[in-house]
Amino acid sequence: MSKLADFTDHLRGSRDLSPAEIEVAAAALAGTQETDEAKAGLLTALATKGESAAEVAAFARAFRERAVNPGVEAWAPRAIDVVGTGGDHAGGFNISSMVVLTLASAGVMVMKHGNRGITSKCGSADLLAALGVNLEAPPEKLRRALDELGFAFFFAPAYHPAFKHIAPVRKALAARGQRTIFNILGPLINPGRPAHVLLGAFAESWVDKLAAALDSLETQAGLAAHGIIAPGRGIDELTTATVNRVRGFGRLRDYASQWSATDFGLAVTPFEHLLGGDLATNLAIVDALLAGRAPGGLVDTITLNTAVGMWIVGKTANVREGVPIARDLLLGGAVKQKIAATREFYGA
Repeated sequence: MSKLADFTDHLRGSRDLSPAEIEVAAAALAGTQETDEAKAGLLTALATKGESAAEVAAFARAFRERAVNPGVEAWAPRAIDVVGTGGDHAGGFNISSMVVLTLASAGVMVMKHGNRGITSKCGSADLLAALGVNLEAPPEKLRRALDELGFAFFFAPAYHPAFKHIAPVRKALAARGQRTIFNILGPLINPGRPAHVLLGAFAESWVDKLAAALDSLETQAGLAAHGIIAPGRGIDELTTATVNRVRGFGRLRDYASQWSATDFGLAVTPFEHLLGGDLATNLAIVDALLAGRAPGGLVDTITLNTAVGMWIVGKTANVREGVPIARDLLLGGAVKQKIAATREFYGA
């Protein structure tokens, strides 16, 4: 019996895998010795059992070790990633991408890790590339970007060669409607390893689990969040249109709460204000944002997330303090200037 088949039997018996077993499993998933059928069996059994926080952290460690190192250790202790798991099917705009640009405008170092749209019509890579980011930029260029722009984007396919032999299995399982652990690993395996993370979870039940995983990975500080739109329906974002379940990790590990926009002096807004679409639609929304014509709920949601990011890294004493700062950066021209500087830097 192959190792993966052995582990699959354990999982079907509702037994968690140990970190040592997960290291063996990760090597097998990333290799060519095991069949796609065996890989699919393990991933399906793991998802059916339900991944524990310890298993998620162990898989993240295994694939972090297999990632290309961009050599940004000097910047990582100050940096934050603002990222969602995806998979919520809520149809939201690329909120985190605009938060990245607003945080960078505030002097907060950002290391964004992302991909093109997989479960959405427009992923973070799609939008940021259209705003001037070169997805093919080598690590030395990204190190300069951190110094000159205050943010860098790590395009996931360029940094995770280990995923090459897993992609066909994931695609086949997705066609059957089967989620796997790889649907939620992305936010945990940023190759830059920033010390801070603001993470959106696709389901409320994953907030505590992802927070525990990031705590186990020794993240310095951060929050996991999920926006509840309605019973059984949510978004992998912190928003002004939803009740937000939040859980801290690292320095904030004792923090657990439910947030509403009104907690920070903002209005509760219709969820429709946050809807996006394909790349052309989202670029038009960016133009509207920068011109002060975007829906108030979208402006407030980007403002809130930026303020939360500033608080996580210690730039402000609390979230409310950062709200007017973030709004002024977004609407006052600083983010528009950051986009222009990004185009110039990459020669777009």
